[in-house]
Amino acid sequence: MKSGMEVGRQASIMFTVTPDMFAQFEGEVVHPVYSTVSMVYHMEWASRKIILPYLEDEEEGMGGAVTVQHLAPSSEGSSVTVTATVTKIIKNVVITAVEARNQKEIIGKGEVKQVVLPKSKISGLIDHSFF
Repeated sequence: MKSGMEVGRQASIMFTVTPDMFAQFEGEVVHPVYSTVSMVYHMEWASRKIILPYLEDEEEGMGGAVTVQHLAPSSEGSSVTVTATVTKIIKNVVITAVEARNQKEIIGKGEVKQVVLPKSKISGLIDHSFF
């Protein structure tokens, strides 16, 4: 991993809730609101944006853990911003606090753990522990 990443570094993504982000199982919409699955995806994406400039050509980041609390709903058309902030860097592990908010309130919060590994090691991980 390239040097320079520090605790406090942030990255955000902004988007509008669309029907493909609704809570659904096997194609059937359960609730026409922003799903927890979509929130986790966006939290991981905001966190990934932090590490991308620091990856060497032969490295890649992998998700190691996600914790999330989905605190409030967001309906179709809502604007959502997800912000990730680096809280810890331990060797090749980057921990971020994440927060999702719509126009009115915080709708989710949690933590994302990413592990930076050589691409060659990732390709050989199929049934092995890497943490």
